[in-house]
Amino acid sequence: MGEHQGRQLASKWAKTAVLLTHPSIAPHIPPTKKFTPNHLKSMLDAHQMVVVKPVVGAGGHGVIKVTQNEYGYAYTYYSQTKRFASFAALIGALNKQRKGRAYIIQKGIYLATVNGRPIDYRVKYVKTEKGWVYRAIVGRIARKGLFVTNLCRGGTLVTAAQGISSSLSSSAVSEKKDQMRQLTVLSTGVLEARYPGIGQLGFDYGIDKQGKIWIFEVNTRPQ
Repeated sequence: MGEHQGRQLASKWAKTAVLLTHPSIAPHIPPTKKFTPNHLKSMLDAHQMVVVKPVVGAGGHGVIKVTQNEYGYAYTYYSQTKRFASFAALIGALNKQRKGRAYIIQKGIYLATVNGRPIDYRVKYVKTEKGWVYRAIVGRIARKGLFVTNLCRGGTLVTAAQGISSSLSSSAVSEKKDQMRQLTVLSTGVLEARYPGIGQLGFDYGIDKQGKIWIFEVNTRPQ
């Protein structure tokens, strides 16, 4: 096929920061900050739900959903939810989970669902001798009870068309796939200009309940 692995770039923060510089891409990236207690507090105050995840990681490992309401705080890791009366207790538990690793915080997005289960999308885009080509555009439905959709966590693979028609409507399929393709081409150009030598990209997209497309992250070693 003439495909090559290409340059690896592990840091989610570095890739997000580059994409945020483009005015047409930035509105599709959830507000993102480096993990600090102050940033977490301000993000929870602003959004009530955030996702914290390792700067370097894959497969949904270490990804935690954190919420705030009038009763206190909670975090969900895989299918287990823990509740905390104080912010200090929440931070203590998160720090234990982080084990000193660098994390980022992203605004939580209420994804469109299939039978109550969140769905997101993976677009695999690879560089060949003839240029960049699509290798896959698929949907991933979370296992019942989980918020992460990763297949290694029991997620279900469907075609993008099946996912979009089941979670939004069949009339939205071509428009949403086109939007994902446009964002993929645009983002690849920005990333390749900043990091020459990348050869494979896996874009993780979400579509929220209102139909807006979000870029959650971009992998340079897509599975």
